[in-house]
Amino acid sequence: MWDVIIIGAGASGLMCAIEAGKRGRKVLVLDHAKRAGQKIIMSGGGRCNFTNLYVEPANFLCDNPHFVKSALSRYTQWDFIAMVDKHNISWHERDHGQLFCDDSAKQIIKMLLDEASAAGVTVQLQCEIFSQQKISEHKFAVQTKLGNYECQSLVVASGGLSLPKMGASPLAYKIAEHYQLPVKTTRAGLVPFTLHQAQKEKFADLSGISFPATASCEIKVGKKTKQVSFTEALLFTHRGLSGPVILQISNYWQPGEPLTLDLLPKMDLLQELLITQQNRPELGLKTLLSHQLPKRIVECLLESEEILSVPLKQYNEKQLQQIAQLFHHWSPAINGTEGYRTAEVTLGGIDTDFISSKTMQCKSVEGLYFIGEALEVTGWLGGFNFAWAWSSGWAAGQEV
Repeated sequence: MWDVIIIGAGASGLMCAIEAGKRGRKVLVLDHAKRAGQKIIMSGGGRCNFTNLYVEPANFLCDNPHFVKSALSRYTQWDFIAMVDKHNISWHERDHGQLFCDDSAKQIIKMLLDEASAAGVTVQLQCEIFSQQKISEHKFAVQTKLGNYECQSLVVASGGLSLPKMGASPLAYKIAEHYQLPVKTTRAGLVPFTLHQAQKEKFADLSGISFPATASCEIKVGKKTKQVSFTEALLFTHRGLSGPVILQISNYWQPGEPLTLDLLPKMDLLQELLITQQNRPELGLKTLLSHQLPKRIVECLLESEEILSVPLKQYNEKQLQQIAQLFHHWSPAINGTEGYRTAEVTLGGIDTDFISSKTMQCKSVEGLYFIGEALEVTGWLGGFNFAWAWSSGWAAGQEV
């Protein structure tokens, strides 16, 4: 008989196990994978963007925006940084407060497993979960490939649907539905876009080109609409569009809705065109634009060599306005996303209205907890989803 069984040896599950173990609880962590922390290993290009210096509730998508506040305030980015420093893991800051290991994501996994071991936690890998059920007021039974277990508290930390090759599964949602907990519609988040076939072919030769851009779309907030924008690197791929700016906006963009890209976010192109037309009237449009953007981008967007080769003096102001509009408000023909195969997170998930924001315990089933990505909480790109994993895991670990 275990005090606590945690399903999932990822970021949130290991953090919960550590905290519960520190409290003297007898903890068993079960995971079907061959090794713990599969997503941690591949995150941040193998260096793990383990948190962010600027974690705020506003960096998270949740239908109840207040839900994340308690956990994030009680276990902060500074608390996790202190653990990293205690284990002498060197790290560095990149753009927008993102923190990465200098060496390898494996250091974070070793740190978590070392902490779990020190707290007396047992981690059982390659353990497929067949079923679970509540068999009495204070007892759950878990049936697995390696045998049957019983516990007082059951924590579900098995994540969402993103990156199925890493072992992602709908287990958390199935467990939630078993206890009549609503699961909000799920879809891929932090994911590249694909383009309609004609535009995909047109831009195929641009694959690998990257430069700063602003991506914008409109979202509904109650009965009103508001614009959401991010300014980061845009990357053309052989399938469509990617890069940090696309991953960020993908959390907000809805299928069928327009997406707008400002390819020159740091300048007023119309003013630049008008001034240059006065000062250097013989200059070709292509020459001017190629000082600001990769030449192949300019050629693809304007298409006609005739337009590109005409000197600026031959354009009237309306024509220059149209050119500026194209580069500041380009609306690519989005076909959809690459889906869970390449998505970093899962949007949607278990309805947080049925979960305690302080303890992560299910309000209707005593002893049942959900943490991490399984919940309807999704962070921005940049270490925020790990921040939520650490905080939600910590919060549950104080209570189980």
